[in-house]
Amino acid sequence: MQKRKLLDQVRDKIRLKHYSIRTEKSYVGWIKRYIAFHKMRHPSEMGKQDIENFLTFLAVEKKVSPTTQNQAFSALLFLYREIFKVDMKDWNIQALRAQERKHVPVVLTKDEVKLIINHMGGIYQLIIKLMYGCGLRMNEVLNIRVKDIDFGFDKVYIWDSKSLKDRTVPLPLSIKEALKLQIEKVEQIHKNDLNDGVGTVSLPYQLQKKYPNPTSPSNSNKPCP
Repeated sequence: MQKRKLLDQVRDKIRLKHYSIRTEKSYVGWIKRYIAFHKMRHPSEMGKQDIENFLTFLAVEKKVSPTTQNQAFSALLFLYREIFKVDMKDWNIQALRAQERKHVPVVLTKDEVKLIINHMGGIYQLIIKLMYGCGLRMNEVLNIRVKDIDFGFDKVYIWDSKSLKDRTVPLPLSIKEALKLQIEKVEQIHKNDLNDGVGTVSLPYQLQKKYPNPTSPSNSNKPCP
């Protein structure tokens, strides 16, 4: 099994499980580092001791954070369990753990939050208001599509967030009109792009192959899988 083929298998398995693209890039990256650390040996030829040596190297030599070390460990667990079908429950990985630092949380007052928001402008201010008002992560805000905003019930739908969990959050009424104006604005931009022959939208998974021209009249009545 060649290295490239192995990484392709990892990518295919991650996509089959509907993990995020960030998880895919992270796992593939850590597997590459693991292979490089062991001088390009194939992972199927390695095991418990090799994993422990790599994780210890990250903690001692690279001085990574506990979160980063755990991320690397998760990538290797995925590789051996999902790709090589190895039962690791008796391996009892004993690597030196990265030292965890205790941080005192810094909480902004309402006035400080308002000051930050008032210094933002345009779409960036709307993004910050949506993050703060709905308690969303940056990636969750950036992944919101028009269909995810329910103005009738004042809800925002969050799909495939962390741990692949879906949820709804209340839509702050204070930004409701601003969101409607933003939708009208981008709709007009999209129409102008279509007229210029450059307007595109991304479709998830394999829908792009199934519907190569989703805006055509012939596809308008087809049910979405």
